[in-house]
Amino acid sequence: MRLNDISRNIRVRDQRGAGGGGGLGGGGGKLGCGAVVLAIAGYFIFGLDPMATLGMVDSVDSSAPVQTGGQTLEESCSVNEYSRESCAALSSLDQTWQPLFQDAGIDFARPTLNFYDRQGRSGCGAAQSAMGPFYCPSDQGIYIDTSFYDQLDQQLGAGGDFARAYVMAHEYGHHVQNLTGQAGQVRQLQQQNPGAANRIQVAMELQADCYAGVWAAKNSELMEPGDLEEGMTAASSIGDDALTQGRVSPDNFTHGTSAQRQEWLQRGLRTGDEDQCDTFSALLG
Repeated sequence: MRLNDISRNIRVRDQRGAGGGGGLGGGGGKLGCGAVVLAIAGYFIFGLDPMATLGMVDSVDSSAPVQTGGQTLEESCSVNEYSRESCAALSSLDQTWQPLFQDAGIDFARPTLNFYDRQGRSGCGAAQSAMGPFYCPSDQGIYIDTSFYDQLDQQLGAGGDFARAYVMAHEYGHHVQNLTGQAGQVRQLQQQNPGAANRIQVAMELQADCYAGVWAAKNSELMEPGDLEEGMTAASSIGDDALTQGRVSPDNFTHGTSAQRQEWLQRGLRTGDEDQCDTFSALLG
């Protein structure tokens, strides 16, 4: 996907190495077991979205060199190619979603992209590489250790720039849910219906996948041959059934099966319409 431009209005914080804490740029401003335990607890305790790391805690390479972050927006977005891609995706996501909020008469605020290496801090508590990319509603932050993308490629077989953009767009989808009030409604519904909490969570995650597809569809002129296949491969590789390999009952899934994740990402891509992302009606009746 040809995402090359990085807006100076994006919000970025960098907690990597000696550069920790720097790099803040810009101003914030019709929308309708081990690893598994950590991932599930991360959501229900902290409101985190441990997107794709069920079963991957032991895969974190503690011997890898510590990354040094940046003190400015430009430095943080230039630490490595993954950082540049993440900043470019954030720029595109801001530029795509802000007008939609404006048209709907809903206040919009840009999320903050937080880079960290192995361990960091978030408004939802500790950030750890084993948790994978996540969104924290408390500080409207997207958190990522970019080494996750190597795991996505080498361990899950889901490489490619569009696969990485999909990860960013999924987390941004949770920001959309937070701003529209959907996230708060979901948490309230889960408290009222604890027996259905996981099914409600799956609907929320699949809607974020659909929103990721909507973003890509609205920027279809930037898509390249092979992008669709990369997205479908990534969605398949991070389904709960694929990640847990039978170790967890489907009743305890939190993000949806591979088939479900592919279905809703593809629906967003096909329609380009956020109103088609009502996973709650489709899954909960």
